[in-house]
Amino acid sequence: MYFVTGVTGFIGYHLASALLSEGKEVLGVNVLEKDDGQWLRDMRMKKLSVHPSFVFMPCDITDRSRLHECVQPYASRITHVIHLAARTGIRQSLMHPHAYAESNVVGQLNLLEQFRTFKRGEHFIYASSSSVYGANESIPFKETDGTDHPVSLYAATKKAAEIITESYAHLYRIHATGLRFFTVYGPYGRPDMAYFSFTRNILAGTPITLFNDGKMKRDFTFIEDLVDGVLKVLMRPRSKNHSHAIYNLGSGHSETLDALVHCIEEATGKKASVHHAPMQAGEMQETYADITRARADFGFAPKIRLREGIGRFVEWYKESAHAGS
Repeated sequence: MYFVTGVTGFIGYHLASALLSEGKEVLGVNVLEKDDGQWLRDMRMKKLSVHPSFVFMPCDITDRSRLHECVQPYASRITHVIHLAARTGIRQSLMHPHAYAESNVVGQLNLLEQFRTFKRGEHFIYASSSSVYGANESIPFKETDGTDHPVSLYAATKKAAEIITESYAHLYRIHATGLRFFTVYGPYGRPDMAYFSFTRNILAGTPITLFNDGKMKRDFTFIEDLVDGVLKVLMRPRSKNHSHAIYNLGSGHSETLDALVHCIEEATGKKASVHHAPMQAGEMQETYADITRARADFGFAPKIRLREGIGRFVEWYKESAHAGS
């Protein structure tokens, strides 16, 4: 059985769908929240629930007692944990630092404590972030680059989660893999992400805000490519020398926000009305993944470039996003 946290989130939903389509059993947990993204979580949940091999438990991973209660009936069957639940967003982390520390650091610790008790536990996979590279000036980012200078609290919590996992892997010989995700986008995505809000506003004829004149660059990674990478990591054999590995999962290309806007304009057939604003605190000028290690170790080979990926997203948005209005 595969235990997926954050299962009704963007990445969790796509990964769980892929596992279920392969005939795997999935136990999924997610915190129940009421916010602007509720309609999307409901839509994802509805699609997952049709699978007879899917079990859902409402659970806040920061609540140790509730987490234990959720996993114990299945503890003897869980072989893989894919930990995706987290608080995301750089700006929000500056406004809610304690909530981010609880979810992203304490939550990681709670999951590791559970995993080390699983008798059949084979692999603990968790989501990190490109944000951990912080003030690193070496482009593209390599897993061997320094990550000791995060420029946001969100990045600091993700770095802390990596360090905690390193200690558990050493102490308890846990087979663990951390995945540094780079700006994941696509259908059923997060409404707070730029590509989503830009599409919504451009179609509605309302202005979008471009920070730093649209010159910031991101490694935009299409969801299908990312999920393919995670599935390949699930099959990664245990290392003989070390039980914790870190990989970048990105597209291997860096694009400006200006380029993102142009792709959305092309896909929607509408021109954006742009308001320019200065770069925000905690933001990085550029993210760009060196995926050499992932390509060499498990054949990670992203295929979808930004223009095609945005085209697919806009098509989905036009068909589905009205449900959230």
